[in-house]
Amino acid sequence: QVQLVESGGGLVRTGGSLRLSCAASGRSFSTYAMGWFRQAPGTEREFVATINWNGGITSYADSVRGRFAISRDNTKNTVYLQMNNLKPEDTAVYYCAAKRSGTSTRASTYNYWGQGTQVTVSS
Repeated sequence: QVQLVESGGGLVRTGGSLRLSCAASGRSFSTYAMGWFRQAPGTEREFVATINWNGGITSYADSVRGRFAISRDNTKNTVYLQMNNLKPEDTAVYYCAAKRSGTSTRASTYNYWGQGTQVTVSS
């Protein structure tokens, strides 16, 4: 069992930056691939970024590639999402998720989810 708690969301202006954190508790965090997803009102949850167990493999949605960076610190059981050059269309609730085995862009393949943190980008 893995419990995930996101933090770091907030209100920022267009062009600003935020860093989201996702703290994991439970066993064997370093064996899980991690992902970030987001969901805006009235839309489906969408993939943002994913990272494998040791940080050697990452993947991004086209909409955030070059602006967002996912990383992890297995000594702290934490995964991060650095978000730069934020745009109003990045406004959403951001969720982190954990899955066994390799990375995935599909939400249905993740086993554990956090409660989410709100990110609002004003124009």
